[in-house]
Amino acid sequence: MKPRVCILKTDGTNCDQETAHAFSLAGADTKTVLLNELIARKEMLNEFQILALPGGFSYGDDIASGKLFALELELFLKEQLHEFVAQKKLIIGICNGFQVLVRAKLLPHIESSRQYATLTTNDSGAFECRWVQLKVEKSNCVFTQGLENKSIMLPVAHAEGKFYAQAADLEQIEAKQLVALRYADDTGNTQKYPANPNGSLHAIAGACDETGRVFGLMPHPERFVYEYQHPQRTRTLVEPFGRMIFSNAVNYAMQL
Repeated sequence: MKPRVCILKTDGTNCDQETAHAFSLAGADTKTVLLNELIARKEMLNEFQILALPGGFSYGDDIASGKLFALELELFLKEQLHEFVAQKKLIIGICNGFQVLVRAKLLPHIESSRQYATLTTNDSGAFECRWVQLKVEKSNCVFTQGLENKSIMLPVAHAEGKFYAQAADLEQIEAKQLVALRYADDTGNTQKYPANPNGSLHAIAGACDETGRVFGLMPHPERFVYEYQHPQRTRTLVEPFGRMIFSNAVNYAMQL
């Protein structure tokens, strides 16, 4: 039986169709669900094995990117989301979805009282839209299994992607190996622009929780699921690393 994926969207979400296609390509059944619909019928979440929060500009990114979406999750679906993770199911947040997960206190720790990190305005002060090189770090992240220590490429498109946390919290994030992806160049990890497109501390591009089942990343894996989507496709054969991220999730969910 195919795993079922809930593609959760609200006003301003604009990457839901690409995300649904990527999961379908990996072998899952997908259903796009409006946030208000899920709030009205919370038990619907039990029908799914994977929850995906796609990219976009939820509610126009008013106040801060993903803030209002995160507030609604925290106010109306907190108990259901915590139970979803406790049942060993998966959650992925891409770009705006990553911002939502962090502000809803689902990443990097599921914590009811404090937000451990944020994603804030790029150091460049500009919207960064291009391909970036990433290093896949060793972690418990289900979505990146089998890719550890590889250098991969994915596109980014955001204005508020700088991962920021207090020094003590960053130390804890590193110690618990919650960093799943880092911006990198040919020499290894870097914190310098333009390889690091937003100035993220410790060059963090993606993070997971301690279980490895909740994952957020600023790059867009749903935009690289076919070889021909890569800008250098005519010069070299590049594996569609985005597809691997979705395949890992679907293969895991098949065991639930």
